[in-house]
Amino acid sequence: MASGDFCSPGEGMEILQQVCSKQLPPCNLSEKDLLQNPHFSKLLLSLAQHVDESGLSLTLAKEQAQAWKEVRLHKTTWLRSEILQRVIQELLVDYYVKTQDTNLTSEDKKFHETLEQRLLVTELTGLLGPSREKEMPPLLGLEKADLLELMPPSEDFVWMRARLLLEVEEQLKKKCFTLLCYHDPNSDSDSETLKAAKVWKLAEILVGEKQQCQDAKSQQQEQMVLLEKKSATYSQVLLRCLALLQRLLQEHRLKTQSELDRINAQYLEIKCSAMILKLRMEELKILSDTYTTEKVEVHRLISI
Repeated sequence: MASGDFCSPGEGMEILQQVCSKQLPPCNLSEKDLLQNPHFSKLLLSLAQHVDESGLSLTLAKEQAQAWKEVRLHKTTWLRSEILQRVIQELLVDYYVKTQDTNLTSEDKKFHETLEQRLLVTELTGLLGPSREKEMPPLLGLEKADLLELMPPSEDFVWMRARLLLEVEEQLKKKCFTLLCYHDPNSDSDSETLKAAKVWKLAEILVGEKQQCQDAKSQQQEQMVLLEKKSATYSQVLLRCLALLQRLLQEHRLKTQSELDRINAQYLEIKCSAMILKLRMEELKILSDTYTTEKVEVHRLISI
């Protein structure tokens, strides 16, 4: 016999409720609902074997995961190009700033002018591409061949590319060190070798921290769902208690009031009797004080 056969009905319903709440989030079912509809419970269990937590079928979820994987791959490729583009733009901006403050060497000027010319021609060539695909007239009557004539000499380009790799590497290293110091301010005083070692592991650390945040967020959502369920349960219990108190008041108020009135009447009756006895005692005391033994004896002799 399987171990599940030893579970009590209540435990089975509790397990079923947890499965439905986890794999079928929209189905906010209570244990009472599952007990009243056993066939529906079996249907939900059967359905939970064919869908994931988001409600998608397993096949569609697998296709969606593959699609997201391809999207992340294309996104990574685009980000690499975008980062490189921005770093080059920053190099050009730094060049323009330096030309206002300092005198650059001929090699620096040649490098930045070649880079700017190559970048500009490449961007303009890219702008002409979609126009030709749509069979539209070229922009400003320019052809790609016209723009390629403006390319810097191949020797200058090879020299510029070799230096550009070093410049980009230096810029990316500074950005990585800045990010590392922001994540771990204590790393600001470390050597470059130690910083480079920490940067190498920084991506893994950030992925781990992101996963921890996601796990904490998931736990918080589960706790919120559990809190809502408990709040709903407490509200129902409180309403039942109020209804019970109201019924008790309605049923027992008159009976209790009559009993209280009877006890009050008996109390007043006993108090009244006590007052009468006290008055009688005071009367006898006055008579006792007025007619002493000698006076009574004198009156008796007179009467004889």
